[in-house]
Amino acid sequence: MPERLDELTMARRVVAELRPGQVVALGAGLPGRVPEAMPPFATGTAPVQFLSESGVLGYVGPGESSRPGAGALVDSGGNPVALGPGGSLLSLGDLAGMLRGGAVDVAVIQPAQVSSGGDFISWTTAATPGIFAPGAAVDLAMGAQKVIALLPHTGSDGTRNLVADSSPLTDGRNCVNLIVTDVAALRVTEQGLELVEVAPGWTADDVAALTGAPLTVAPNLREMTLAWNDADADAATAGKVYPDGPAAIADLPEGATVMIDGFGGPGGMAHYLLVSLRDQGTGNLTIISNTAGIARSVNFGTPPGRLAIDHSILIDHRQVRKAIATYPVSPSASRPSSFELAYRRGEVELELVPQGTLAERLRAGGAGIAAFYTPTGVGTLIAEGKETRTIDGKDYILEEGLRADFCLIRGHKADTLGNVVYKGTSRNFNAVMAPAARITVVEVDEIVAPGELDPELIVTPGIYVNRIVKRPEDFSAYE
Repeated sequence: MPERLDELTMARRVVAELRPGQVVALGAGLPGRVPEAMPPFATGTAPVQFLSESGVLGYVGPGESSRPGAGALVDSGGNPVALGPGGSLLSLGDLAGMLRGGAVDVAVIQPAQVSSGGDFISWTTAATPGIFAPGAAVDLAMGAQKVIALLPHTGSDGTRNLVADSSPLTDGRNCVNLIVTDVAALRVTEQGLELVEVAPGWTADDVAALTGAPLTVAPNLREMTLAWNDADADAATAGKVYPDGPAAIADLPEGATVMIDGFGGPGGMAHYLLVSLRDQGTGNLTIISNTAGIARSVNFGTPPGRLAIDHSILIDHRQVRKAIATYPVSPSASRPSSFELAYRRGEVELELVPQGTLAERLRAGGAGIAAFYTPTGVGTLIAEGKETRTIDGKDYILEEGLRADFCLIRGHKADTLGNVVYKGTSRNFNAVMAPAARITVVEVDEIVAPGELDPELIVTPGIYVNRIVKRPEDFSAYE
């Protein structure tokens, strides 16, 4: 048989599958070689953001972190890696949320076995006979939009690693889209395995002889592609920084669902973006927020003779159809909010949500959790019409995750990749809203280059932020 590819060359074939701007989760084992296989020009620029099971986002390959006082950063296999400009550090809960929420474009895993239907057994399960031990492989395979299996075509004893039928110990079903081995690249189709590329010197018959499942051969079967494809680099790196608020929300459509941060007073609210939305005039909106605009009523820190900019400016311009909120009315009966007055006139709808439940519904929406049970609201109007369940003798109600078309949030600083840090308690709902929208726009005081933000202080990773706007220095949060 011809010579097989080495590990680094196999990794180069995976690199050829990646595109600029993608978030790529790498499992333990052979996937750890992928950053090393990236071309030299990519080092330091991170056109692809690699994500490890250990919670490192945006690392660039083998090495020790150069950050003063930082401990070693490791990849999914425990190997030291270096953090690239704009990289950040995540908890495992945040990592799982990224995967379930659809924020990861590609996952690369090393299974012990893959079936013709795209089922796989993790090498950790295969290494522990009789014990189901998939580790993070299940999360990677089920959460990413595309899954690449990277593994030897056969075991050291000649065992076929590509088989016709899956095992009862399968760690994931119908997950794998592409298989890269040391002799070939194969697509998983509805009809089974399709051989699309072969290693130099190999033929379709050679590959078929080592495969434990039927193969179809692609009409355009070719030798393996090992080159990084940067054809889309310009579009992927076009930039997230917008010249002003109106430009950043110009495509926010009529009837959209919009998340708008804020607590009680004006702090932590994207005032500049709110004014831009008001001036744009887009209507029939559903807004999701802690309040529906009470900053004008409570006057927390508002200068005499001024009015705080809040959701009220949208209500007053009749742009809101419905609010999903915790505090929709003023705490003072003598100073009703604009939303309260509109509600009494029958002009707007209201879905009332307890504050903690709102935060959890937002988190669930961003983390790909369809619904969850909570005891909050049991026996009250909040529970009306909702599924209830008794668990360990305690009653719970079912609440659904929340997602939106747009999210308008307020940060303190952002880098050009979209990583955001907040200031004080203005973080409030900003961080939990950002992952839960199709398009997230952040309004900040300062925009810096990647690498200028301390990775330990980044709260919202840039993969959740689509657009960045700097608040004009002469802009006031009061009218």
